[in-house]
Amino acid sequence: MKQILTIALALIPFCVFSQKKLPVIKANSNQAKIYEQDNPASSWSINPKLKLDVHTTGKLTNYKAIKFQTDIDSISFKLGPGQKKNFIVLLNGKDSCFTEIKSPEVKNFSKVSPEIHDSIPFFINKYNTNLLPIVFNGTDSLMLNFDTGATEINFTTGALKTKVKSHPKLYDTSYDIKIGNQTYKSEIYDLSLVGNEADGLVGWNMFDGMIVELNYDKNKMIVHSKLPKQVLRDRNYSKFKITYIKNKPFIESEIAQSGTRNKNLFLFDLGYQRTVMLDNDLLKEARFPTEKMKVIKKVIMHGSRGTDVPVITSNLESLKIGKFELKNVPAQIMEQNKPMKGVNVHYLGSDVLKRFNTILDFQKDVIYLKPNHLYDTTFADQKKSGA
Repeated sequence: MKQILTIALALIPFCVFSQKKLPVIKANSNQAKIYEQDNPASSWSINPKLKLDVHTTGKLTNYKAIKFQTDIDSISFKLGPGQKKNFIVLLNGKDSCFTEIKSPEVKNFSKVSPEIHDSIPFFINKYNTNLLPIVFNGTDSLMLNFDTGATEINFTTGALKTKVKSHPKLYDTSYDIKIGNQTYKSEIYDLSLVGNEADGLVGWNMFDGMIVELNYDKNKMIVHSKLPKQVLRDRNYSKFKITYIKNKPFIESEIAQSGTRNKNLFLFDLGYQRTVMLDNDLLKEARFPTEKMKVIKKVIMHGSRGTDVPVITSNLESLKIGKFELKNVPAQIMEQNKPMKGVNVHYLGSDVLKRFNTILDFQKDVIYLKPNHLYDTTFADQKKSGA
């Protein structure tokens, strides 16, 4: 009986497929590309040994065009939030590769009862690292960097050796992560760098379907299941639509120099400790006058994966985020070894974002910003350079 049950369970994917005729595309190479609308292409390896090969897109807020392309064929379709599309890739005319492309399930905890309004200690240190206490697996008290430019839970290799006594298996989702009064689940990854004084980082999608309030005036993070009504009544807040690119949140901002203005999407990256990082290729494309920006210094930065990133810091006349304008911002200009592979990206960093009490609404996918007591403080690079 046990053997029969095991065989039956193993055949489920094929029974599901056999109930309806699936589209078939051909391939002579096991290398393919997946194109998601408004996103760079993802590389894909076709593997006939897998019973079902699944690609999960980034978070979708509406229908997006998806294209799966082999060396000789392709299939295109629209995919909505929480949906999936199945098809077969016929490799070398003989191997049927059952393939599924799906988007993450839609999460929205606005109707849970009782409502959740969980207040957690939260503060930013002198290095512009946003620090949040957690308890891992019921035993390990750790301090993590809340990084909206990242996903999942990541521990530093150092913390895994000396502080995380649970000795977790990487990529496992069976561990409890307690943040405040709530317990979450996440895959576990390792990184070499995550921000000064942090044992690791927690990404934005830990709170998908919730609302995260960051109050720098009171040093609190408050996780809500429902948006507080006072936010909607507070006219000091400005509202920004989130656009997800490679499963990371972006908002529109504007930079200006010597009479030239340029609007673009910026990664809302609390894990980046400096002001803004501007992509040189995007600047060239917009004919932005970088030659008129006064160079403050040149340094080598280190990415979270240990890569070296050469960066020039120059004075940017104006950065506008909605109606809020910051002037003479020391901006980093990125030319090579870019942190996000396959896409040119501008970054809003923590030395800018800490100036706003922030509400991240991961139910309606919007961000609210309101200036706080840090709004007019001197930028870190200006302190170092004496500007």
